Amino acid sequence: MKPFALALLAPLVLSAAPPPEGRRLAVHVGGRAIVQGGEMRFGWPGTYVEARFRGTDVTVRVETHGDFLRVSVDGKPFQTLVTPGPATVRIAGLKPGVHAIRIDKLTESQSGSSSFFGFFTHGTPLPAPVRSGGIEFIGDSHSVGYGNTSATRTCTAQQVHDTTDTSQAFGPIVARRLGVDYRVIAYSGYGIVRNHAGRFPGENLPFLYPRALPGDPAPAAPEPGWKPRAIVVNLGTNDFSTPLHAGEAWADAAALRAAYRARYIDFVNELRRRQPQARLVLMGAGDFQADVAAVAEATGATAVQVPTLAMTGCNWHPSLADHRLMADLLAAALKGRRG
Repeated sequence: MKPFALALLAPLVLSAAPPPEGRRLAVHVGGRAIVQGGEMRFGWPGTYVEARFRGTDVTVRVETHGDFLRVSVDGKPFQTLVTPGPATVRIAGLKPGVHAIRIDKLTESQSGSSSFFGFFTHGTPLPAPVRSGGIEFIGDSHSVGYGNTSATRTCTAQQVHDTTDTSQAFGPIVARRLGVDYRVIAYSGYGIVRNHAGRFPGENLPFLYPRALPGDPAPAAPEPGWKPRAIVVNLGTNDFSTPLHAGEAWADAAALRAAYRARYIDFVNELRRRQPQARLVLMGAGDFQADVAAVAEATGATAVQVPTLAMTGCNWHPSLADHRLMADLLAAALKGRRG
């Protein structure tokens, strides 16, 4: 069977024979995924899978490739899977009745993917959760939640990985407040036209945006079920946070800013063509806020200015408190009318 990529909002039943763990549950997926037979692969930050059942037991089957996956029952964390490889989590002895099971991808995987093989129960499968509307968050490490749970600014690459929890980044916080689905299409170090320190010239977040998995060039399939009410973009930190060096595509900072504005306008218009029903909200901070405001003015989007943050997460990134502050600002902006 040829694999296909999709973003799932409708319930999905992965095809496979009933295993000894019980009957397979229909699932609701937030984010992009690739489904082939009984396997669903996912790589973008913040992807989640959830289901409902009536009974006293449920089994989770996954395979991680470096991701941390949190398993929750009825909204309460049960176990976080941190060891790479196949994993089966069996949960028994639940109080008789209706229960919800969920997996959240906490960490960023810029290459590779993890796999989900299903939820199973000896009880009664129920229809998967359904929500009205959703919000898409497009960005860089700030949208990922890079090192947001760290108690120190000084982190190794492994510590950055281990202290990243996208579910506690500003985007998912806002979506949970509003009771809507979300997806996070974000990649640390990338910008609109320029990446951190000028790395990987020719690539940028708009270049990666169409992919089903961040590290795989294959594009996602058409996604008729994904109709977000808003698209929030937070990009620009990596374009401007490091000085230009010899050999880059822009002669000077002014040329870089002009290119940033032009490409950002095009990107917003591309997003609007894809999702004409969605409100566009652009977040900006520091010395590129004026550029974001200009792009918003040119495209009819809403600009949100992010104030100076404490940045006590890994390597001077937003902390949990910073993410809550950004969520407050964004929630207020989403209640407005423009954009």
